[in-house]
Amino acid sequence: MTDTAARSGLTATDLPDFTPLNRERLIAPGPVQVDPRVLLELAQPQMHHRAAAGIEKLMEARAKLTQLLGDPYDAVITTSSGTGAFEGALVSLVPEGAKVVNAQAGKFSERWGEMAGRLGYDAQIVAKPWGEVLDPEEVADAARDAHTLLITHSETSTGALHDLAAISQAARAKNPDLIMIADCITSYGVAELRPAAWGVDVIVSGSQKGTATPPGLGFVLFSPEIQSRLIKNTPRGFYLDMHRELTGQKAGSTPQTPAINLIYALSLSLERLLCVPLEVLWAEKRRQADALIAAGTALGAPAWAPRTSPAVAVLTPPAGITGRQVSARLADMGQRALPGQAPHEDTVFRVSTMGYADRYDALAIAGILEEAFASLGVSVERGVAVQAAWAALRVN
Repeated sequence: MTDTAARSGLTATDLPDFTPLNRERLIAPGPVQVDPRVLLELAQPQMHHRAAAGIEKLMEARAKLTQLLGDPYDAVITTSSGTGAFEGALVSLVPEGAKVVNAQAGKFSERWGEMAGRLGYDAQIVAKPWGEVLDPEEVADAARDAHTLLITHSETSTGALHDLAAISQAARAKNPDLIMIADCITSYGVAELRPAAWGVDVIVSGSQKGTATPPGLGFVLFSPEIQSRLIKNTPRGFYLDMHRELTGQKAGSTPQTPAINLIYALSLSLERLLCVPLEVLWAEKRRQADALIAAGTALGAPAWAPRTSPAVAVLTPPAGITGRQVSARLADMGQRALPGQAPHEDTVFRVSTMGYADRYDALAIAGILEEAFASLGVSVERGVAVQAAWAALRVN
């Protein structure tokens, strides 16, 4: 019996005999499954970031990140998580004491308000309960006299996709000079994202999400217009000085040693995402998430959020079982999903096809959920979740 099984009250006899033969899967919303070819890229002999090949690969990866965004924003690659990249954008654009509004409705959007407060900004919060979506007019009213708005596009803790276009339009109507920094950590490369048309200045993401690369890289993409507002030699950061980083990376250099091996891997992984038009990529990731939601709904586990993200299906389990029980059962089956974030570990569970996954992985997850629910005592009609997922995946 595994430790997870022991914690969830399951016994060895609850597990089918074939369970040890299962292929382990990462079906959590990050870190995500990585293409084996991308992992092989990490096995190359150590390269030097100042060599011509290292400089070329940095420039290549930056150009591909811009292509994946679809707008002519300049990319900075940080050796950090998305949180580090977000902090770099914040301290490099916002002067000491400025008013920063954080719109939040979940665990990860709350992080940016906490960050702004700890960095000494005049941090103001506009919030909705977890599982709900932000109201554009409420956010706009709160940001009427703010220097910067911190907004999350795809909230990974609740599965909500906030209407970034509507929020930006409403906020800019009341504050044209507002700087907007968007957490697109799970929406970039997954959901429709048009920052130039929507009026979003800065997009932040990380390697272990939609770009399907191992953890360790953060991305900050700056609009051409916002670059003139970057603070030179910001006193609030050194390693995360984005003015210095952007200036250096435009010339093929980084002030510090980057994770050059991961940058090689990133460049290769991006090729798969860029082999189709962005509209095709966005539509297919939307269908995959809809398939997971349809499968959950067929099993009595509907989506938590009213406006769902294509990055993650956050599902409410049927009465009698909890999110922790579902995720523990999936772990026993070799399938790594996640329960909800505290304090909602029992309220929901989270599954995703965000990384190196396709529509057939969505069908597999639907069948896996049938197996897991049945083993937890839920009455399941075999095939109902898979059939629902197939219907959601139908193109025409």
